[in-house]
Amino acid sequence: MSTHSFTEENYLKLIYALVSRGADEVSTNALAEVTATRAASVTDMLKRLADKQLVHYRKYQGVRLTDEGERLALTIIRRHRLWEVFLVDKLGFGWDQVHEMAEELEHIRSDELVERLDSFLGNPQFDPHGDPIPTPAGHMPAAPSQKMADLLPNESACLLGVLDHSAAFLQHLDRSGLVLGCTVNVSEISPFDRSMRVTIPPGQTLFVSYDVARNLLVGPTKA
Repeated sequence: MSTHSFTEENYLKLIYALVSRGADEVSTNALAEVTATRAASVTDMLKRLADKQLVHYRKYQGVRLTDEGERLALTIIRRHRLWEVFLVDKLGFGWDQVHEMAEELEHIRSDELVERLDSFLGNPQFDPHGDPIPTPAGHMPAAPSQKMADLLPNESACLLGVLDHSAAFLQHLDRSGLVLGCTVNVSEISPFDRSMRVTIPPGQTLFVSYDVARNLLVGPTKA
């Protein structure tokens, strides 16, 4: 069985993430920008991944994952998100602290360890940020797609996930009291800057900027 470097695994995960946002292929320049790496270095990596039959790479066109590349990317994402659940639920870390730790732990390649971890955690479906956890068979469950910024006045929704995983953003949500699972009721939307006045349990009023609201994912409230 061929082995892959941590950098190769990170590229596969990144390509998967960029394609999942709607692109058919990912450009070399897009990868260079996200990774803060020279385009020539990105091209070298893509050629290496193509040699391993993990990506389809076309010069000047872009790159997409092969079936095997997608399978491996989902495996890495599964490990990452399970480790995040473990770090938050079992070790008491904050959701703003765990991303970098999970970035290291995701490269542990023991399938038995990952499946025992999954069982130990009770087979969670979502990580602490509301992102779905791929199944052992490599299926990615559907993620919530409606943004809080798209809600209308007098609408209510349940906060289900975040698009911005930065520590600063998550700490801002903690200070505001916006936690996953809470019900958000929109009272008013400013026509000037699209900021929102909302209420959350137990009746707290918040003013939420458009930049924050567009990075929050919501769904129907629970009956």
